[in-house]
Amino acid sequence: MRGAPGSALRAALPLLGAAVSICAGLQCVCQLCEHTNFTCQTEGACWASVMLTNGREEVVKSCVSLPELNAQVFCHSSKNVTKTECCYTDFCNNITLRLPLASEAAGRAGRRSAVLAVAVAVAVPALALVAVLAACTARGRRRRGAKTPNVEEPLCEGNLVSSGKTLKDLIYDMTTSGSGSGLPLLVQRTIARTIVLQEIVGKGRFGEVWRGKWCGEDVAVKIFSSRDERSWFREAEIYQTVMLRHENILGFIAADNKDNGTWTQLWLVSEYHEQGSLFDYLNRGTVTVEGMVRLALSVASGLAHLHMEIVGTQGKCSLDTSL
Repeated sequence: MRGAPGSALRAALPLLGAAVSICAGLQCVCQLCEHTNFTCQTEGACWASVMLTNGREEVVKSCVSLPELNAQVFCHSSKNVTKTECCYTDFCNNITLRLPLASEAAGRAGRRSAVLAVAVAVAVPALALVAVLAACTARGRRRRGAKTPNVEEPLCEGNLVSSGKTLKDLIYDMTTSGSGSGLPLLVQRTIARTIVLQEIVGKGRFGEVWRGKWCGEDVAVKIFSSRDERSWFREAEIYQTVMLRHENILGFIAADNKDNGTWTQLWLVSEYHEQGSLFDYLNRGTVTVEGMVRLALSVASGLAHLHMEIVGTQGKCSLDTSL
């Protein structure tokens, strides 16, 4: 019987130790508890938290009391800003915590930086190459433009029609300072290669009349066939041997011939009038009395100039005499 109390005491000792441990509370890591060797004791839970402060992760470990634990304030995480763990065994908060997306965000930022660096490394040389090619192309075009004359208007490159002057100015200059018989002979022999025919505006017994472009302006081109060479030659001779320059007489520019591959064309180049010939103009509409007077005056003035002999260095013989 004496041994029974001793054995009972030995059996109660573990229970007593457990009760003492429960009464003593939960042991946790506490970063702010320097006076207790960085440990704390609580009846609630151990608490560890990591939060993002000024772009840096800050870790806090401590104890949570039972009232605070019941209020569910500490054991709560927020997305991308705070991660919190609450546990209930001794020193269970001695763990390493990281924000769930911090490393992923850093990885994405690193990848974006790498992609940006690669894009810049590729784009800058490519843009530089494009700029160099564009500059070389523009330079080559300028050189070709300087060396190759205008195919349609090579005579204009030789300042035949100066900048700021029109075709009427050229004809006036030929009237006042030249012989009044059109362009110089050398120019006439090459003008057919410099006129670009645009459209046919009329037909007659001896050929067709075209609207052409020469030196940027419209001209009338009367084209004879080689069968009508005598008519072309006679008309060109009249223009070139008699001083016919007058504001009421069609302005003559040049006479030339051109081989179109099948037959030889004989050209007479003169001023271009949008209204066409007098016959076409009268057939298109009714002329007023005032317009009729102006037409009669201009016709009479032109005919008088043709048949009048003018004496002097700038004069001419009568058309009747030349014929």
